[in-house]
Amino acid sequence: MDFDLTQDQREIQALTRDFAKAEIEPNAAQWDRDHHFPRELFGKLAEIGLMGACVPEEYGGAGVDFLSYILVLEELSRADAGVGVTVAVHTSAVTLPLLAYGTDEQKSRFVPPLARGEHLGAFALTEAEAGSDAGAIRTVAEPHDDGWTITGAKQWITNGRYSGTFLLFARTDQRTAGARGVSAFILDADHVRVTRDEEKLGLNSSVTNDIVIEGAEVERDRLLYEENRGFRVAMTTLDGGRIGIAAQALGIAQAAYEVARAYALERRAFGHRIGDFQAIQHKLANMSMEIDAARLLVYRAAWLKHQRRPHTEEGAKAKLFASEVARRQTAEAIQVLGGYGYTKEFPVERYYRDAKITEIYEGTSEIQRLVIARSILGLSERTLAVKS
Repeated sequence: MDFDLTQDQREIQALTRDFAKAEIEPNAAQWDRDHHFPRELFGKLAEIGLMGACVPEEYGGAGVDFLSYILVLEELSRADAGVGVTVAVHTSAVTLPLLAYGTDEQKSRFVPPLARGEHLGAFALTEAEAGSDAGAIRTVAEPHDDGWTITGAKQWITNGRYSGTFLLFARTDQRTAGARGVSAFILDADHVRVTRDEEKLGLNSSVTNDIVIEGAEVERDRLLYEENRGFRVAMTTLDGGRIGIAAQALGIAQAAYEVARAYALERRAFGHRIGDFQAIQHKLANMSMEIDAARLLVYRAAWLKHQRRPHTEEGAKAKLFASEVARRQTAEAIQVLGGYGYTKEFPVERYYRDAKITEIYEGTSEIQRLVIARSILGLSERTLAVKS
């Protein structure tokens, strides 16, 4: 086994880290306080190839491997998790499924504007009564001569207000309940109407919206993959998307650890640096150990996906473990900083707020355990959650 990153992977990691330190870290606290979505930032990310990192060059991307893309998400989330999730949904949940399931015409038409950052992508599956039970969606697509008329409402849509391309799921067979009879469609911004901007605990530099689709008429070339088989698109998209959220959690945890470690080496109490005390040493040792373990799970899942090998179980394990590490270790970082950790003078309280959502969207921790259990027990039924 070779655990070293390749030269190309180290270069894109360094490129992203340098960009994040210059363009994101100095602004992250203010974006959080102002609930500001930095739309202009994503044009800059596109200029250096990071809005389509793992998209083939022929479609306007950088053409790097999936692990390199995961390194990008980790570094962006280390600086600001809101930026990380914007890029993750844009890429993992929209651009990559278009590449995987689109016709040549669809790929040539829709992917380059996404890879160039001209459009942001949004993934629209979740509804008020269809979250973990994604097969319960009620949005309908009724056929007409040249296509479909789509009507419904979606919830928890990351990037919704600023998206130019929506990957949206609707029921095309009204006689069939559950996952069967669902199709995937490619919609534009003018097909949907944003009805709500969600106020969230964290990720305040990203946007989360409710949307409605009010009789939008789309032609047949907006159907992605096969009619009534869109649920397959959704599930395979989530298999890969979970790895991206795991990378986001990993970046958050790493950022919190770095602040806690630096503080322990500077803060003095009772005539010593607090890092000289065993209680603080144990906290930092546990943080470092768990983050390393999470990183191995995340990178393994990303490598398997790039190799086109099965990765449902491995992605679920990575997402489950990394998200729980992020939640635990951001709390420990606050504890290391004491009273300062509870204030906005230091970023660890923001990391703590940002970390929690990684246990919820793209499948809750409870759902991840079901995915893992069904895999290791050889059960065929798949119950997967959607919160994106």
